[in-house]
Amino acid sequence: MNRKPYWAFKETVPPVMNGQALKTLLNNYWQLPKHLVYSIRHAERVLVNGKYLPVNFPVKAGDQIQLTFTPADFANPFPHVQPDSAASVEIVCEDTNLLVINKRRGDKTHPNQPGEIGATINHLAAYLQTEGTVPYMIHRLDQQTSGAILFAKNPVVVPILVANIREKTIKRTYLAWVEGTGLPSKGTIDLPIGRDPDDKRKRKVGGPGSARAITHYHLIKQSGDYSMVQIQLETGRTHQIRVHFEALGHPLVGDPLYNANDGCTGLMLHSWQVELPLPFTKELKTIVAPIPQDFIDFETHLA
Repeated sequence: MNRKPYWAFKETVPPVMNGQALKTLLNNYWQLPKHLVYSIRHAERVLVNGKYLPVNFPVKAGDQIQLTFTPADFANPFPHVQPDSAASVEIVCEDTNLLVINKRRGDKTHPNQPGEIGATINHLAAYLQTEGTVPYMIHRLDQQTSGAILFAKNPVVVPILVANIREKTIKRTYLAWVEGTGLPSKGTIDLPIGRDPDDKRKRKVGGPGSARAITHYHLIKQSGDYSMVQIQLETGRTHQIRVHFEALGHPLVGDPLYNANDGCTGLMLHSWQVELPLPFTKELKTIVAPIPQDFIDFETHLA
């Protein structure tokens, strides 16, 4: 694959940054890490209206900022991801910087062993080969969770997207079918999650190494002996949704780890919606991954 020799961006100074220092625009508003700003400043690869200016100079609304990054600016500009064209990926949203795909339930997000293929990121790498780039991982979904997952298409926007997840300006909403009824119309689960000393695959409320974990939910509907809930995470612990609802006495339907005896095949947990500000422009996008057929079939069988 032909690697990109550089990544170039041409962005416009927004009105909210009128009169601010170029450094403030780069570091604070566009959220570029200091080491990247240092690299492009030192090499004079940041231009204002086609000219190099020291980063302490003020910029005006409407100014054109040109940024050029090279592979040497990054510790790992081209992560090794082995392409696997055995399966296609369902693209929900794509632009020059990022894409959101609808991950299939049962697919890993990434390989766990050297040389392993067949994961979502391998299939995405095959899709991106024609663009001369590789996928850059921003977050993960459990193997048995379907739905919207975000990847970057260049190393420049990776720290921006990671910062947005950390600062919760990227909001992810899940849908799940859980066992039982009688949940309040909305609620918050605030229970610390740690390791399960009896099963290294699992996590446990109050287990060793516990860290704070907060889950917010709304009850969407009830059918038979089951409830559908809409979920947003305030924290991002491993298996957080699954562990929290098991602790409430409402384990997720089809959960092979935390509800193994329910007789259903397939975890009823779907990453339904991602809301994010696009890098640089801050345009707010809401991206929805269609509800999977197994969710629809499950509800049909309850009727």
